[in-house]
Amino acid sequence: MSSGTAATMHPTSRGAAVYSGVRDAILRHALAPGTKLAEDELGGIYGVSRTIVRSALQGLAADRLVILEPNRGAFVAKPSTREAREVFEARALLEPKVAALAAEVAKPGDAARLRAHLEEEHAATRAGKDGEALVLSAKFHIGIAELAGHSIYTEFVRDLCSRSSLIIALYWKRRDTTCESHAHNALVEAIAGNRPQDAAELMTSHLVDLLSGLDLSQRPPGKTSLAEALRGA
Repeated sequence: MSSGTAATMHPTSRGAAVYSGVRDAILRHALAPGTKLAEDELGGIYGVSRTIVRSALQGLAADRLVILEPNRGAFVAKPSTREAREVFEARALLEPKVAALAAEVAKPGDAARLRAHLEEEHAATRAGKDGEALVLSAKFHIGIAELAGHSIYTEFVRDLCSRSSLIIALYWKRRDTTCESHAHNALVEAIAGNRPQDAAELMTSHLVDLLSGLDLSQRPPGKTSLAEALRGA
């Protein structure tokens, strides 16, 4: 996910509760693509004003999880299978280069931060917190881009990872593909060892595996109410 969006929303604010609750419901498949996110209903569920709900929805729209349509309202985004393939094709072109750049400049402290992030990611996976694990996986890839020190590449990676998080949540057929520990661990070790070619090859392999774990056949969406989807969020 875009790390910038979440950062703009104070973690203790009521808007952050709406943002994270709806985001997690989308990523764990509780809210189907195309579901209308009525401001009044969300306000009632979370006990907040429409202004706060609107702010949260704008954050979700920036993360490409929600579409805001004039005079119609907010809806869960519905990426097509064609968009899914194109997003991963773009990532396969860009991210190996980014990983190689990161490996060229990585210092011991950078590797330590990446390893600490992986521990958090793996903990979420072990706990069955799939939505959180997806967000952390995206942030891992964004972190590599930030380490590479190329602002334009980082902007592209952030956007593609935001799109990917919803695509993975909608289309995955192998749960283990989303945050394969050995793939991310191997990437960190290649970056920490300043091995650009290995880092690029590992990133390419990881993205190919990720795409192969998606079921891009058309499936009818499930239906549920907002209250049911967000219960316990």
